[in-house]
Amino acid sequence: MFGRVDSAGVLRVARSVAITIQENDKISLQPVLKWAGGKRQLLSAILPLVPPDFGLYAEPFLGGGAVLFRLRPERAVISDANAELINLYTVIRQDVDALIDALQCHRNDAAYYYAVRNIDRNADAYKGLTPVERASRTLYLNKHCYNGLYRVNRSGHFNTPFGRYRNPTIAGATELRAVSAYLRDADIDIRIGDYAEVCGTLPAGSFVYLDPPYHPVSGTANFTGYTAGGFGPAEQERLKLVCDDLTRRNIRFLLSNSHDDFILDLYREYYIDIVQARRPVNSAAAGRGVVAEVLVRNYPSA
Repeated sequence: MFGRVDSAGVLRVARSVAITIQENDKISLQPVLKWAGGKRQLLSAILPLVPPDFGLYAEPFLGGGAVLFRLRPERAVISDANAELINLYTVIRQDVDALIDALQCHRNDAAYYYAVRNIDRNADAYKGLTPVERASRTLYLNKHCYNGLYRVNRSGHFNTPFGRYRNPTIAGATELRAVSAYLRDADIDIRIGDYAEVCGTLPAGSFVYLDPPYHPVSGTANFTGYTAGGFGPAEQERLKLVCDDLTRRNIRFLLSNSHDDFILDLYREYYIDIVQARRPVNSAAAGRGVVAEVLVRNYPSA
């Protein structure tokens, strides 16, 4: 039965998890996006907690896809509420060569960056972009904006400032083609939509990795503007109900979030591991550096 705890109650491991990952025989895939809050640095903590066997893999908050590209499941449902993100992955799968060509025109220049960023302020101009042009814009902005932070205002306009990097690197052709080949060759269902709807369609025996916008631990760490609607406490509570439903349906989940009393209390009936992550995104310098995060699951570790 998922969610079972030991006699001491909730399992809270107050330590950093540092486990050596056994390399598999698959060719390594790298995320094509620089993603604030991305999980590349936490793979050594996440991967040992992934069940050794499962039917379908699902990742409803896809983001940069670090866990997906490391696991490389043969069957998966990947989704996100961010339409531009899903368009990018769809184009990478279906028309990667056109995307590689389109990326050649971009420049590392502040005036050019803001001109490209502001296209979404003009509805007619934005609607006139092809899927490949939209994907090229998304990838360019991601690699040239401040710290890979995807943030929109209440109107849904991308508003992260120019990063002022000396020599930023957009994903190369080899990297993009490798991701494209994986998305084509494996049985990958790419969707746009609400995470609850995606989770509601999964069959028993699936495994779900959930990486929602984190609950802010302070007033200076509130980066929930990933979509125009935001992701506040009510959404965190709604997500917990979805996790409860997954548990009832014999679907295992692993969830990442901030180490905060609100989150600890919300998931008090589940297994909770505390891990350490380095997070450079915070408007206050004191809030940057190594911070505690949690990994929540409804099944015991192996």
